[in-house]
Amino acid sequence: MRRLRGVCGGAMLALLAPAAAYAQNVDLPPGSVIVQPKPWQWWVQPSHSPVEHDIVWLNLYLMAWLLIVLLLVAGLLVYVMWRFDAKRHPVPTKTTHNPVIEVLWTLTPILFLIAMSIPSFRLVFYEDRTHDPYMTVKVTGHQWYWEYTYPGENGLDYTSYLIPENKLKPGQPRLLAADHPLVLPINKDIRILIASGDVLHAFFIPSLGVQRYAVPGQLIETWVRVDHTGLFYGECNQICGTNHDSMPIDVVGLPLDQYNAWVKKTQAAVSAMASPVPGSPAPAVRLADAVTTTSTTR
Repeated sequence: MRRLRGVCGGAMLALLAPAAAYAQNVDLPPGSVIVQPKPWQWWVQPSHSPVEHDIVWLNLYLMAWLLIVLLLVAGLLVYVMWRFDAKRHPVPTKTTHNPVIEVLWTLTPILFLIAMSIPSFRLVFYEDRTHDPYMTVKVTGHQWYWEYTYPGENGLDYTSYLIPENKLKPGQPRLLAADHPLVLPINKDIRILIASGDVLHAFFIPSLGVQRYAVPGQLIETWVRVDHTGLFYGECNQICGTNHDSMPIDVVGLPLDQYNAWVKKTQAAVSAMASPVPGSPAPAVRLADAVTTTSTTR
């Protein structure tokens, strides 16, 4: 069963509108968070995964080292300006080599780089993959929409498109709201396999610490553990064509029991859509029409 793609997909979607009657809504539980960019935001988004926690920590750690370098260099410049002022030091020194200074200005940057590289390398390996995932989700980028596949849920597969501005509901952000989000259980290690069906894309969810390219012909792995129920916004941040800005990523985190209930309802809706009325031709089914999400307004 194939999803309609490209220009024809947008036109055919209107013909399949009655299938929305089979849609299964997923309401965010009380206490859920909605994480998205805010006007005049000067710092990173709140982190809601172990990887993003470490990314924020590493950012602060490196900024502390950069502050040390800044103060050290600025202090040396001020000292040189004061110590070797023409009035204070009228006769320039004839020293051309100083072994102590040369050793210090060689070893000090090396020590700085080692101190910064060790946690950086650790984080690179940590965010690469998980060794004991609860489940696997495959994400495929297309021009210009996302396709989400759940291999462990009887091959559940659907697409996610940008909600047009004239169809946005109160509380849904412009250019970030998608018609069908990626639904995941919270507090579980989820393996994410990322691919592309055409050109380079990027699967980027800042609050969850996910940033991986979708490369044609390759399957790239990463992972995520959502630590709170809520709705987390992301987008493709790799320029992939004319409608590059029309590839939002919506991730919904649910408790495990609610996630399992969502899977069963969605699979039942898909089965109902795929079962033709006796004596009638089989309808063209777009699995995405069986999946939708309504989020709480802010």
